[in-house]
Amino acid sequence: MGELWGLLTLKDKTATGLFWGALSSGGAQVIGMVAGIILGRLLSPDDYGLVAMILVFQLVASELQNGGLRVSLVNQDRPTHEQYNSVFYTNITIAALIYALLYLSAPLIADIYSRAELVSLSRVSFLGFVIASFSTSQMAWLVKHLRTRQQAKANITAVLVSCTVGVVAALLGCRYWSLVAQNLSFLLVSTLMMWHYSEWRPTLHLDYRPALRMLPFGLRILVAQLLTHLNTNILNILLGKLFGARPAGLFNQAWQWNFKVHSVLQGMVLMVAQPVFVELRHEPDRALAALRKLVRFTAFLSFPLMLGLGMVSREFIIITITEKWIASAEMLQVLCISGAFMPLSLVFSQLLMSRGKSNQYMWTTIMLAATQITLMISLRHHGISTMVMAFTMVQSMWALIWHYLIARLTGYSVLMLARDVLPFAGTAAAVMLATHAITVDITDLWLLLIARIAIAAALYYSIMRLFRCAILKECQAYIKLRTKK
Repeated sequence: MGELWGLLTLKDKTATGLFWGALSSGGAQVIGMVAGIILGRLLSPDDYGLVAMILVFQLVASELQNGGLRVSLVNQDRPTHEQYNSVFYTNITIAALIYALLYLSAPLIADIYSRAELVSLSRVSFLGFVIASFSTSQMAWLVKHLRTRQQAKANITAVLVSCTVGVVAALLGCRYWSLVAQNLSFLLVSTLMMWHYSEWRPTLHLDYRPALRMLPFGLRILVAQLLTHLNTNILNILLGKLFGARPAGLFNQAWQWNFKVHSVLQGMVLMVAQPVFVELRHEPDRALAALRKLVRFTAFLSFPLMLGLGMVSREFIIITITEKWIASAEMLQVLCISGAFMPLSLVFSQLLMSRGKSNQYMWTTIMLAATQITLMISLRHHGISTMVMAFTMVQSMWALIWHYLIARLTGYSVLMLARDVLPFAGTAAAVMLATHAITVDITDLWLLLIARIAIAAALYYSIMRLFRCAILKECQAYIKLRTKK
């Protein structure tokens, strides 16, 4: 199997990677959506709010444990066994030290939010990044070798098992502990599956030096990723502190549904972007062509999916998780705008990392964090809606900052970007406006949801066919080829 994979062209590997990325992310989000509906009905905003309060600590600890070394491994032209082995033991060592620190810090976290139950919740929840530390090198090996099918199988299996665990725990009355159980079981199963599919195995030779040599690049990635988590979770933190668990839970519900959709595309991008860009970094013409095609593909899917979700958010939320979450629907309508741009930002940042520009990546993310945090704090007296709108505006506009950085490296001009993105963004916006106008008088929520999805999908597809969209043709051709095999 490995020999056959090696004979595939980079184009074939990229197409296969996107296919399996779509299957992995799409399948996982469908399963997660079903579980999310059940959990949303069983749990309260307060339950979600408690978990949202500590989510950023968990994500930060996870990145500290990883140290940016997985990205550093993938960015190597030919990573050696010694490098994989060093990263493996380094991650486990750092994870153990950080967990010990966070275990002792749990009472302080609880004091910040004035919720005593966060002590035990934090200590159990933070076990997740210790579990994940055992799969960092395995994951890097799969990403580096573009083994997207194996990643897809591992991800879907982990999501299926963890969602089942979370739902069963909620049915048993475990409240917010069901969300923790879901997360820990996902990480455990995912780690086991990565070991199953990766051909690399650690040896009993403890040497931190190869990992330390990769650390300068990795540290810059680490700082950027820490701030990325802070950026995306800043409202979870501030709303929990300023307004309490219930508003934080309402926002977290909206944020999760927004994430479930745009992460489908981000999962596809992450499976192929960096390894492909690394392989093409010495061929500027091919690299630019690959970048433009990936941008067009991302925009082709991102804008109709996210703007469509925003259009149907109210009826979707009420039907699936009941009217107790209606405030989340209003937030979701706004968040979907930034969700349409975030996959594009990811494409640009992945190219930046593939060129070894970790310093630019880090400082750009620092600028985003400073802008986001300053704006959120300054607007705290204007209410939650204003904060959500400002958050969305900054996240959306920052895609242009990422583009500016990669334009200097690749020659990807603003005009090229406009040609690659605006046709899809404009068409999607027009389709959603037309669909809303057509269906505005429908009062039955089920009929309204079905009608809007069907009409919007039909209109968007028809317009793409009418203008002979090349990306649509390539997607259809590849799907036909896959179905014949």
